[in-house]
Amino acid sequence: MSQLVLPLQLADHAVFASFLSHGNEALISTLESLSAGDIGQGYWLWGSRATGKTHLLQAVCDRAGDRSVYVPLAVLADAGPAMLEGLESRELICLDDIDRVAGNRQWELALFNLFNDLHDAGAQLVVSAKAAPRECGIELADLASRMSKLAVFQMQPLDEQQRVAALQLRAKHRGLELPDETAAYLLKRSRRDMASLYSLLDKLDLEALRAQRRLTIPFVRDVLGKVVDPS
Repeated sequence: MSQLVLPLQLADHAVFASFLSHGNEALISTLESLSAGDIGQGYWLWGSRATGKTHLLQAVCDRAGDRSVYVPLAVLADAGPAMLEGLESRELICLDDIDRVAGNRQWELALFNLFNDLHDAGAQLVVSAKAAPRECGIELADLASRMSKLAVFQMQPLDEQQRVAALQLRAKHRGLELPDETAAYLLKRSRRDMASLYSLLDKLDLEALRAQRRLTIPFVRDVLGKVVDPS
């Protein structure tokens, strides 16, 4: 019987159009085709924190619509593997942060069974983790063998110039203009990982809307004084 307590709500910014593809062009093309209905062999995305794994998995589900489901394992780990029941009824399943349940026998058995059910149903699987399959910490040999059959893509991190471009692309997607000098100012005066920068941009968006101001350096400086811990 299909349980499907999911889906969780996808982030409104997590679409292909707002993702800077530099260094990940082949991956983006593959995922766009997959979300449009092409048949693939299954995919494993890995990379360090804030390289865009969650963004891309949610973008796949946004594009694929109701035939897909996004499963954030970092959020659902404590709920237990029963959360996976019924997922084989979807055509496309995206499992985010699989390393968060690696080494847990009950989760690994459930994932092994899910993999087999998806294979029998002809469904597609996309997985993300902080490491490649062999370094992910999966202990169940049969599950590790199944995951080794997925095509592997390493997410490429952004350099400073690309971070600026990524911020400006996200701002544009939200209807904001983020000048080069303001974006550079943000990078110098806040945490430099993209998750933190995007979170800060969300706050600036709200403040700019409330104050009816542009994202100038003086305005951003004033907002940063309110939302950023100086330590």
